[in-house]
Amino acid sequence: MPVTWSDEVDEVLRDDLTCGFAYITPAGGAVVTAVAPLGLRDRERGTVGFTTSLGFGRKLDRIKDEPRVALAYHAREHGIGDGTNRHYVLVQGDATFDPTPDREVLDAIGERLVPYMGQPRRGPFWDRWLSAYYTDRVPVTVAVTRIVAWPDLRMKGRPEVFGAPLPSVEAPPQEPPKKGTGPRVDATNAGERAGKLPHRLVAYRQADGYPAIAPVEVKSASSDGVRLTVPVGVPQGGRRAGLLAHSYRAKLIGLESRQNTGWIEVTGTEALYAPHTESGFAAPPNKTIMLLANGFMARRGLAKARKEGRAQALGR
Repeated sequence: MPVTWSDEVDEVLRDDLTCGFAYITPAGGAVVTAVAPLGLRDRERGTVGFTTSLGFGRKLDRIKDEPRVALAYHAREHGIGDGTNRHYVLVQGDATFDPTPDREVLDAIGERLVPYMGQPRRGPFWDRWLSAYYTDRVPVTVAVTRIVAWPDLRMKGRPEVFGAPLPSVEAPPQEPPKKGTGPRVDATNAGERAGKLPHRLVAYRQADGYPAIAPVEVKSASSDGVRLTVPVGVPQGGRRAGLLAHSYRAKLIGLESRQNTGWIEVTGTEALYAPHTESGFAAPPNKTIMLLANGFMARRGLAKARKEGRAQALGR
């Protein structure tokens, strides 16, 4: 039977402008990035969703190889709700996508986008420049396995579970990577950047193979790593983990994102995170500049996907 959920949870799924999306890496770690869900969900079928672009990143490649994913609805600002619902909602499930959606599907997504993002720019230039961004949208549908809802955005309090029970055992520590667990990029800079942004999420693989996502606080940063405070329930010991720190403004006009993959060592509610890779971007709060950048990155990413054969493998 499809998993269903409460009205309070549905309100969060409907209203949030952005959420964290996590997928599993081939090495058994997790990557977490920000996506715009646009209220995509179906309570009768037990699904939630979001869209991405074929030209952005390798999310679709990873989903194709390992469909178990997670979405964390962790922020209330700038959505279509009044912000009074403070639940932290973690959705876990199996993702599929349609690499060649028909025009009606894309048009329906465009209509859903308006309340969250405003009217799209139209005209000969913008239609051509943003073609890779708008017409190469890929709908991702997640068949929900479970939803865990905490009454507090800091993941505090007694959670309510919809669907499959949570794993009865904690994920055991993972084997350290061959290159060691210490930082491979500047941990001080990574921690300072993350600490300046209002939203920070860590993702890891839990005992049943699904990624989990938890909000964290940055306490300090040094050459040894980034010291974090993590919620109760994050598994103890060492493991591969992804870290996302981000900020965004209304309609996503003005945003910043900093991503890391690395190694986390957890003791109680304290953790030391050693970043191994880093990426990120910052977009100024100017809609014209944002759209120009979106068009450029989508076109460049799509050209790269085609050159590497990834677009053909996905049906494009």
